[in-house]
Amino acid sequence: MIADTAWNADIRFYFDPVCPFAWMTSKWIRLVMEERDYSVEWRFISLRLLNASIDYDSHFPEGYEAGHTAGLRLLRVAARTRQEHGPDAVGALYARLGAHIFDTVREDASQSGATGHHGTREFLEPILEEAGLPLSLADALDDASFDVAIQAETDEALSRTGKDVGTPIIHFQPPEGVAFFGPVISRLPSRSEAAQLWDHVVGLAQFPGFAELKRSLRERPQLASFGVPDAEPGVEEDWHGGSRRQKK
Repeated sequence: MIADTAWNADIRFYFDPVCPFAWMTSKWIRLVMEERDYSVEWRFISLRLLNASIDYDSHFPEGYEAGHTAGLRLLRVAARTRQEHGPDAVGALYARLGAHIFDTVREDASQSGATGHHGTREFLEPILEEAGLPLSLADALDDASFDVAIQAETDEALSRTGKDVGTPIIHFQPPEGVAFFGPVISRLPSRSEAAQLWDHVVGLAQFPGFAELKRSLRERPQLASFGVPDAEPGVEEDWHGGSRRQKK
């Protein structure tokens, strides 16, 4: 079941829980929520469904398919959470999922992104307990019936941006406002910078003729799982098509 479109939110944020850049942007958006008293509706876009026709071996580095599949499994749980506990519970669950996936130091520095482990009960159940949610929600990990709703929201997001995008997607002033992929940020702004950065983004979004700003060179996100301390910028890499490997 897709969330009620009449739910009154200032923005809609389409996320996949295994995307590090969506997570970084969501952390910034939460700062903006506090500074501007904004409301956010957390909606779904699945990288695994988005890339259903893609040959992962030739397009992505090793491990991406398992990570994206874990994201789909976690989105099924998020969909059931929304169905049974309402849209606010999705935001709370996403906050904890992202913190455990990306804001935790990894022993293996090569495993900086999401892995298949993140789509398991072993990983999820302690997070549900932490969020005050029933462990029975983990049953949705294997419930493909939720894929219909996830696909519908993925299609909904792409219908507002076009198909050559990734995550996150932000829909400003829904349902009539414009939507864009990104902004993709590698560093978390300070609380004092967060609202100012937001104002610049909104200024672009409000101009009817604005279409795109883009560069594929990105710093590695300032996240513990990537081994980048809060006080240091990450190494700049070329993230072609959302990954760090060029197409073969």
